[in-house]
Amino acid sequence: MTTIGYPELRRLLDQGTQLVEVLPVEEYAEMHLPGAVNIPLKTLDAATTTDLDRGCPVVVYCWDGL
Repeated sequence: MTTIGYPELRRLLDQGTQLVEVLPVEEYAEMHLPGAVNIPLKTLDAATTTDLDRGCPVVVYCWDGL
């Protein structure tokens, strides 16, 4: 796991990196980063990630309340 700040995230997204939030659907609906897709951690597997582009990097995030 690597922690990155917003400037690095912005650079990665500008280069085509995909953004995945792994919090439950309810929390994603309440608030998420623009452009993020939701794949709850408890459902994260090969079947739920089929829509991701295998040729592009992925940043996975969640809000931990800190």
